[in-house]
Amino acid sequence: MLPQFGTAVRKKGLNKAVAADLGGGAPDKASVDAAWLVLEAANDLGDHAAIEACRRVIDAELTGTVAGSADVDLVLGYFR
Repeated sequence: MLPQFGTAVRKKGLNKAVAADLGGGAPDKASVDAAWLVLEAANDLGDHAAIEACRRVIDAELTGTVAGSADVDLVLGYFR
């Protein structure tokens, strides 16, 4: 069973200046899709660091907030 994530409410008009200051941006569809795949693999492997990174990327997409670049990099590079 997968854990529940934050509220699925999208905020309109993400402030790009805030995203730039935090070193990340709103995750794109490809990184969120990858996060779901990595989350499944990480759960199977017991990779807790990857699980937490996936949760943050997915939660950022659901809430319309900023995903950290380190989290997105981990997700996109997980199977390499």
